[in-house]
Amino acid sequence: GNEWKYVKECLDTEWVSSVGKYVDAFEKNMADYLGAKYAVACMNGTSALHVSLLLAEVKPSEEVIVPTVSFIAPVNAVKYVGAEPLFMDCDGYCNIDVNKTKEFIKTGCHVINGNLINNTTGKRIAAIIPVHIFGTPVDMDPLRELADSYKIKIIEDATESLGAEYKGKKTGTLGLLGCLSFNGNKIITTGGGGMIITNDERLAKKAKYLITQAKEEGTEYVHGEIGFNYRMVNVLAAIGMGQLEMIDDYMAIKRKNFLRYRELLSDQRYSLLDEPVYAKSNRWLYAVRCHDKREKEFLLRYLNSDGIEARPLWHLNHLQKPYLKCQSYKIEQAPRMHDIIANIPSSVNLTETQIREVVQAMKKAGTASGV
Repeated sequence: GNEWKYVKECLDTEWVSSVGKYVDAFEKNMADYLGAKYAVACMNGTSALHVSLLLAEVKPSEEVIVPTVSFIAPVNAVKYVGAEPLFMDCDGYCNIDVNKTKEFIKTGCHVINGNLINNTTGKRIAAIIPVHIFGTPVDMDPLRELADSYKIKIIEDATESLGAEYKGKKTGTLGLLGCLSFNGNKIITTGGGGMIITNDERLAKKAKYLITQAKEEGTEYVHGEIGFNYRMVNVLAAIGMGQLEMIDDYMAIKRKNFLRYRELLSDQRYSLLDEPVYAKSNRWLYAVRCHDKREKEFLLRYLNSDGIEARPLWHLNHLQKPYLKCQSYKIEQAPRMHDIIANIPSSVNLTETQIREVVQAMKKAGTASGV
């Protein structure tokens, strides 16, 4: 794409830091692509989550519902604002279990003065962070109904799902705020970087203010509140511009490669985690179901020893050392998914030969495992 051309312009004009035309253009083009009104570029997906929780006015005395199956970033962000995470189980797609979330709210909570209160802790539940795992959208309509009914704010973690759609709408636009990541492993990358998405002009302006050290207008260096140095720099936004121009091509490649894997694996013991009927995944990662934990662990060892990088599901968040004392609700499916899920090579640069090599190695692993 045009990444090098745009970066060279930044270098030639010396606009390389946090001010420059590419930051503004990247924000505008991303908002247009998603069908959102506003996008605010920041330094990474975690900073986007942190600021979004502040924008949602989550207080230290409150709780936020989070999935136990997720990279740990949204959980840590809850602690950054002094609130407590409340862990929820996953469904068959590794996404947050919407039915259990509804069950918990209706049976494990009560309402006082319009606020949802946790029966166990006595704390107000202020928000929920659905994470679209592996790029496959969460079933958002029931969550939005709950949020509307109980005054819970939705901060959508779309860091893995840029380009994915829920009932025809792009992820990142389905809550009060949406968060993106442009880390090196994402479907488009700036090396590092993130973005806050919203349709609320006030929140967009406040986001820009907070990530710029809460600096007031003018040149006197007056700061109205505690802010953060979370701005994206122009040279990274230039890379993002070039990458965003390619996203439709990347999506097509990701989906084509997924279908090729599925075809080649059809007569084997492994199956790929697919998308639900209400969603169009961006196929960020290809997750493979194994027969059991032993087979998964053998597969990972076999592939990695053969020079093919493969990874397990993240360690469950409610079992992470900093969060062992936090409340969780009926975590039953997540341990099972953790035991059987492995992720195989998913890059847009995969060739037909490489895909066949991966599948052949998986076939050999399945035979050698003896499961």
